[in-house]
Amino acid sequence: MPETYLDAASTTPLHPRARAALLAAVDEFGDPSRLYARGRGARLLLNRSGRVDPAELAAAVRDDTLLVCLQHANHEVGTVQPVREAADAAHDHGALLFVDACQTVGRLPVGMAALGADLLAASGHKCYGPPGTGFLVVGGRASPRSVLLGDERRRRAGVESLPGVAAMAAAVAARVAEAPAEHDRMARLGQRLRDGLAAIPEVIVLGHPSERLPQVVAFSVLYVEGEALLLRLDAEGIAVRSGSSCAADAQEPSHVLAAMGAITHGSVRVSFLRDATGAEVDRLLAVLPAAVAELREMADLDSQALDRVTWEGR
Repeated sequence: MPETYLDAASTTPLHPRARAALLAAVDEFGDPSRLYARGRGARLLLNRSGRVDPAELAAAVRDDTLLVCLQHANHEVGTVQPVREAADAAHDHGALLFVDACQTVGRLPVGMAALGADLLAASGHKCYGPPGTGFLVVGGRASPRSVLLGDERRRRAGVESLPGVAAMAAAVAARVAEAPAEHDRMARLGQRLRDGLAAIPEVIVLGHPSERLPQVVAFSVLYVEGEALLLRLDAEGIAVRSGSSCAADAQEPSHVLAAMGAITHGSVRVSFLRDATGAEVDRLLAVLPAAVAELREMADLDSQALDRVTWEGR
């Protein structure tokens, strides 16, 4: 007769997904710190989608924690975070949850109650509003006090920018209305790009495979500098982002990608505007393989020249 196991409080069998992950990790014996193919495969089994582990987050919150801060979705790789679970962990310890919703307002459903957020902020220019504008939503649990003085309500200094606020509010309202019908089209464009990237050797798509913003596709191109690829595409009239959007001028490796264990050099982020088309995706995919091949060939020639100079210098 089949066993009737009624002692799950002591131990449980592997979930099928856990078993599949375990077998994949057992077979992938490479060193995650190495750049060769087997090492990259092992690396992708780690800290890889850029998504916060709810259990680890809950374990990090203490009774003296005052505030937990989390992005609703990451701006570099598009991964959507488990905000509701973070809210539960914070509230269990009497802490508040602050949510950075700059990337999701006007793209995904954003509600204070649904997310469990106590404070939520967004930026106007991220959702088709004017630069220099933004807003903070304060829930019932929170009662922030301003450190600036200047108006009757003691919330901020100076006079509000009425044109900026009005334009931002109009943009947010328009985007909230447009987003549901736009979501599936954006998802198809993103999948179209990811399918095309799969045909280019040594290109790694970053971020969570399903819990992600539909309009953001990030990838790393091995053996190519991200800035060089950006300039090569710019010469073709194609604008993309390379590396960290917060530190692009410094040309420093992205701390987000580094924390994920991803290869930071050669990283590219593509993010679609609301009126993006399949033709634009096809144009990028038509140019990208040749650009990558050209830059890899140049990099190989440079490395050979360096080796020759080093050898002759001996």
